[in-house]
Parts: sequence; structure tokens; C-alpha cells
Amino acid sequence: MNPIVSPQPGPTAAFGIDIGGSGIKGAPVDLVAGEFSADRVRIPTPKPATPRAVATAVAALVDSFDLSADLPIGVTFPAVIQHGIARSAANVDDSWIGTDVTAVIADATGRRVLAVNDADAAGYAETLYGAARGHSGIVLVVTLGTGIGSCLVVDGTLVPNTELGHLEIDGHDAESRAADSAREREDLTWEQWAVRLQRYFRVVEDLLWPDLIVVGGGVSKRHAHFLPLLDLRTPIVPAALRNAAGIVGAAALAARATQLD
Repeated sequence: MNPIVSPQPGPTAAFGIDIGGSGIKGAPVDLVAGEFSADRVRIPTPKPATPRAVATAVAALVDSFDLSADLPIGVTFPAVIQHGIARSAANVDDSWIGTDVTAVIADATGRRVLAVNDADAAGYAETLYGAARGHSGIVLVVTLGTGIGSCLVVDGTLVPNTELGHLEIDGHDAESRAADSAREREDLTWEQWAVRLQRYFRVVEDLLWPDLIVVGGGVSKRHAHFLPLLDLRTPIVPAALRNAAGIVGAAALAARATQLD
């Protein structure tokens, strides 16, 4: 029998940082409850969002908290992150491509850091504390927003950088037709958008055969308008952690990394 996904034993606290195109958010996280242990702080993302400028801003955010020197710090970043290195850049400066995000943030903060893809962090949090908590097997978390983000977790192990929003379906990049931005841009009804989502999720489930699909992103709070319109063999549910997911997931992954070393 496959193991049930649950929080890993080890550190009970960590710090999570969510770097986005408009804001950088951070908070200490109680890893037992999967909740912030102090109020979240948000600062604007520097313009231009170069490595040096962002790292300086992150260091200032971290210094605004009274944190122990050995507290694990996890950072989400809007890019493919391969062994700490950004291989793409979304809503930040292109100079991040090829940059070791982990090293840049660690140098600026003087702390041990783990950098992860933003969708991976949010999805991982859902498997530990949110809508997928207690589910074994293959869990796919998909975020619907400006694009389509994806996170794949298999029996509690993250498979990073899946980028399933960029599948080519019917000759189109999937997110160009099925993201929430496409619904808004083309003024689609919920029913019209659901047809596109149905096509997208059917292709994904035929490729991966997941045991559960979790749908996140801002539009997930309106899930009653579109999820019941989908006809899939895979159970599909809305995300639970919403805006906290990235910070919580980054903190949890950073804590886990300290156990593996």
C-alpha cells in the first residue's frame, strides 16, 4: 500500500518567502499546523527585478523578523528551478536566467536557503496541509491564473518543474486557451471555459493517471462555477490554502532539505 502523505518529522518551524512579479511576501511557519506563526509581511518587488535588487529586498524582509540563525528558509521563485538555478524567468528580470537563486539569496541573508519553483511550493503545501492532505499515490495540483502552473507529488515526493501548462494541445500552448486569463481576455462564460478545461484535464489525466487533481489559483474560490461542469475519471477538488500556500510550501520544503543533508 502506498504511504499516506503527512508532514515529515524534524524541524517544527521554518521561514517561507514568496517572490512574485509585484510583491515579495514572507512569514514564519508552524510546520505542525501548516500555518503562519506571525503576521505575513509584504514588500514591493524592486523594479527592475534584478538578482541583486531582489536579494537585497529579501534580506531586508528577513531582517524584519527576529529569527534564530539556524531557522530553515525556503524561497519560491517564478521560474523553472533546477538544482537552485533559474532556467527561465516570469515577471522578473531576464538576468535571473542561469543565476543560482539559492546562492544569491543565501549570500544576501547570510542564511541557509532553499529555492523552489512557485507552483511546486504551493502544490506541495496542499499535499501536506490542504486539499490533498492524507491522499496517497499521484497528486496533481494545477493553478489557473495568468498561466497554468503545475505541481506533481508522488507518494509525498515532489517531482519538480513539470510545467504542464505548456503542453501542446490541439496545436496550442495549453495555457494560452485554458488559463483563467484566457477566460477573462476572451470574455468566456463559465460553460465555454469549462469546455477548454475539460480538454486540458482529460489530456493530462490520460498522460499521468493521477489519483487526485487539486485546482488552485485565484479563480479556485469560484470553483462552484466550473468544477461541477467537468467530466473526468479523476476526483478534482479546489485548493484549500489559497494565498498562504507558496510560503507554507517553501518553508516545508526547506525544512525537509535540512533533514536530507
